[in-house]
Amino acid sequence: MRKVLIIGNSAAGKSTLAHYLAASERLAYLDLDTVAWLPQLPPKRMPLDESMDLITGFVKNHQAWVIEGCYTDLAGLISEEANELIFLNVPVDHCLENADMRPFEPHKYSSPQAQDKNLPMLRDWIRDYANRQDDCSLAAHRQLFDRFNGKKTELTQRPELEMPSQHQAVF
Repeated sequence: MRKVLIIGNSAAGKSTLAHYLAASERLAYLDLDTVAWLPQLPPKRMPLDESMDLITGFVKNHQAWVIEGCYTDLAGLISEEANELIFLNVPVDHCLENADMRPFEPHKYSSPQAQDKNLPMLRDWIRDYANRQDDCSLAAHRQLFDRFNGKKTELTQRPELEMPSQHQAVF
């Protein structure tokens, strides 16, 4: 059974690749954004043990899955359950382009206007990827990737994917 963990910078294409794998291989899909944050404004991280309970429940309820996100504190807790790790280490300029073209994400924002209002902060966050020293940084992703013992792949460019729904997606 395929159990894939995908990490990378914001707007690197993690969700696009995860959706592609989920649809083409019938894998259960989990976006770590949905278990990393409490549903409140202003945003606040969910306690780590609560996030982990949700992730553990997901993994126990699915034999084959794809989980994606930028949070190494969460990804690291389940990396031993995965048999494959994909690190989307694409150039920051590509991430910025993706962020600008990102469709409305109703599971993250209350409206398209709220998402657009957050774009300048997101662009700054993406630009700072290599300089940050947090759980969502290049350094943290590299460390998780380097210590992972299963199959691992580092992608440094955006391949085109033929989506099973007949839609072309680029990440």
